[in-house]
Amino acid sequence: MRSKEKISYFYDGDVGNVYFGPNHPMKPHRLCMTHSLVLSYGLHKKMEIFRPHKAYPVELAQFHSADYVEFLNRITPHTQHLYANELARYNLGEDCPVFENMFEFCQIYAGATIDAARRLNHGLCDIAINWAGGLHHAKKCEASGFCYINDLVLGILELLKYHARVLYIDIDVHHGDGVEEAFYFTDRVMTVSFHKYGDMFFPGTGDLKDIGERDGKYYAINVPLKDGIDDASFNRLFKSIISKVVEIYLPGAIVLQCGADSLAGDRLGCFNLSIEGHAECVRFVKKFNIPLLVTGGGGYTKENVARCWTLETGVLVGTQLHNEIPDNDYSEYFAPDYTLKIPNSSIENLNSKSYLSQIKMQTMERLRCIQHAPGVQMHEVPPDFLIPESDEDEQDPDERVDQHTEDKHIQRDDEYYDGDNDNDHNMDDAP
Repeated sequence: MRSKEKISYFYDGDVGNVYFGPNHPMKPHRLCMTHSLVLSYGLHKKMEIFRPHKAYPVELAQFHSADYVEFLNRITPHTQHLYANELARYNLGEDCPVFENMFEFCQIYAGATIDAARRLNHGLCDIAINWAGGLHHAKKCEASGFCYINDLVLGILELLKYHARVLYIDIDVHHGDGVEEAFYFTDRVMTVSFHKYGDMFFPGTGDLKDIGERDGKYYAINVPLKDGIDDASFNRLFKSIISKVVEIYLPGAIVLQCGADSLAGDRLGCFNLSIEGHAECVRFVKKFNIPLLVTGGGGYTKENVARCWTLETGVLVGTQLHNEIPDNDYSEYFAPDYTLKIPNSSIENLNSKSYLSQIKMQTMERLRCIQHAPGVQMHEVPPDFLIPESDEDEQDPDERVDQHTEDKHIQRDDEYYDGDNDNDHNMDDAP
């Protein structure tokens, strides 16, 4: 019997303070709401909480092209009018707007996923959580679908330093195209994406017949679903496919992207999953007792995103949460019922039993084409990046530090880091 899992949880309050712009569906504020709910349920007492490092450009360029990273670092809302050609080349615009502190936002969420992978690699935790991550659409040289830096690819590359095989699972309503594309030609990463599929639904990829190429043939699995899929159908298909994948592929680590736009009632989604149904996928993957990196992803009805990821944090730490939401900084968002559970929507389930059984049958056929888990000639493990220290002697004492930078050095009231928990007495009354 294995001892209780050690959980590492990454959070930086600044990640929730950026603003994509009016009418944009992506609201990073949902991350502050999630964290507040996690604290109000007292879940922080059962995890180690870390503030992630901000990923350096050289780290981001392990996957992304250096010119793209440099442009993200340079562009601002005030200068973007000077760079029309570059904006078009890198796909920045309506879906992926340029906003204040955009690059720092990317550095934080990507740094957290990289840190999470490193802690798993060094055996410092069994499960690592970064709800700010999971931005699965970003490509090597361009932004896509509200995603600028693909933290998942960076985290998987980190895990591959120590693990021969990594399994990536995606339950966002949108296809995990950026991650699949990055590893389409290798058998060292198996990608499994459960998503809505259709020409008119973003990103329009993820057909059942897309299975990988060259060394990666049969190592990309796509589960294309129709509107209205419910808990029973989704969980049945998910469990049968994932259990077979794990049995055959024998991954050394798993990355689970928990996009919450697959929930009933999501602003951009069209599935009919309850929060418990969504969390059942997390519970199932956790049972394999394989090093696990869990991220967020999509989710555009922000109070439901916070409910979902809080419940899933409870699943990961082994705590059942009561349905009545405790008092927290965002209580008014959970009115009028103040409960974790949400009602199902009335979308008709267009996924017939025969359609789902056909998907399952074809997927199992392809898994049979894999004779055994691929062996890997392991080389010397490359070192983790050394984070350069700033040289105070080189800093100009006359240079004014802007207010945003000054604020970085102040501990926020909503952050509870290990060794930093002077405020923990405030949480003693949390149920």
